[in-house]
Amino acid sequence: IAAAVDIWAQGPAALPPPRQPQTPVLPVEGERNVLITSALPYVNNVPHLGNIIGCVLSADTFARYCRLRRWNTLFVCGTDEYGTATETRALEEGLSPQQLCDRYHALHADIYTWFRISFDHFGRTTTPQQTRIAQDIFQRLLARGFLLQDTLEQLRCESCGRYLADRFVEGTCPFCGYAEARGDQCEKCGKLINAVELKNPQCKICRGTPVVTPTQHLFLDLPKLEGQLEAWLERTLAAGDWTANARHITRTWLRDGLKPRCITRDLTWGTPVPLDGFRDKVFYVWFDAPIGYLSITANYTDQWERWWKNPQQ
Repeated sequence: IAAAVDIWAQGPAALPPPRQPQTPVLPVEGERNVLITSALPYVNNVPHLGNIIGCVLSADTFARYCRLRRWNTLFVCGTDEYGTATETRALEEGLSPQQLCDRYHALHADIYTWFRISFDHFGRTTTPQQTRIAQDIFQRLLARGFLLQDTLEQLRCESCGRYLADRFVEGTCPFCGYAEARGDQCEKCGKLINAVELKNPQCKICRGTPVVTPTQHLFLDLPKLEGQLEAWLERTLAAGDWTANARHITRTWLRDGLKPRCITRDLTWGTPVPLDGFRDKVFYVWFDAPIGYLSITANYTDQWERWWKNPQQ
């Protein structure tokens, strides 16, 4: 405390000079290296103050603190651009999904610049690097036997010639009877819905009546990973860095037993699945979007693995 008071009394002139970052910022042997990522904002809207507070501001504050401490710091973020919400918004605005993403990515970048959010790099998920890294992770999972195939029943609109993702279906909620429920959740009662459970379903695009049709999908075989995950969690939780909420949710998932999780969707807007029999599908955004942190870093520097595969630093 006495040292802090002394420095405070001397004023800014007593502070060490700010660190001059290298370009690109890369881990440095023997130094404290800090990689900061803030949640990727979804691309299909104009950010407002609540988005900024809940998404990027806390990470920006921490990045500024790290730089003041003269730690070697890299702060990256970017827009999350795949998924059905983008397709839906593009239809509403009469644009292609790519045109919509280009428009809103630029809006996001301008707003964060106006707020002086101190990203070292602000990227996006619709890039060749995203495709390459996501497909590489997929191929590694496939080669190691961590994927399986199974059949799902989905609504298909014969008039549009496509399977309908959750947000492209509307109908009557099977729980409360609300007539304009979406295929993923009822806005009135708040309950999650499987689209095939909707009563009187309608295609949101043409208002035709879709039919339930079986389709093959790929799943991440989480039960096969459960033993390794539990062993890792025991070591990690013992370090004490997890919040009580994170511990509770994780233990609940493991207590109930992990289930296979679908990683593909019958859509066109997304990262293509590089496997025969599934090339007309894309990766489900929950599988694809977290890889955006890696690919955005890879677009910043071709030495991105020094940040992401380098636990010693």
